[in-house]
Amino acid sequence: MHNPIELSIYFDSRCPLCVIEMRALKARDTAGRILLVDIHAEGFSEHHPQVDATRASEILHGIKADGTLLLGLDVSAYAWSLVGRKPWLRWLRRWPLRGPSNLAYKLFARYRYGISRWLTGRAYCGVCEQSVCPSASRRSASRER
Repeated sequence: MHNPIELSIYFDSRCPLCVIEMRALKARDTAGRILLVDIHAEGFSEHHPQVDATRASEILHGIKADGTLLLGLDVSAYAWSLVGRKPWLRWLRRWPLRGPSNLAYKLFARYRYGISRWLTGRAYCGVCEQSVCPSASRRSASRER
């Protein structure tokens, strides 16, 4: 029997750490409860008009089966709970940790390409698997100006 999708995650495939996290999550999703959607996929806006790709590139987006929009760490905590892993993430969603963890997430999201490069030693595109993603290089160059 096929289980319905309980969470659709709209992620940035040009972020190495995001790709690593999504692959790990999907590997543990043996029941197929999570749908991963690349915000850089061709035709994304036409197929997913409910999600603004620009906004989704700034903060992780997820939509539950009932239509509830989740953002940032709320997406991660819910997704990992669906696969029965990382229960500690739920604690980051409670007071008094919610505020500081949201701030830490926003900082990570803003600087994720540089953090990815620093932690993995490379910046690659999850879509094209190049050693250096041309679009990431353009973003970095425009920030330096």
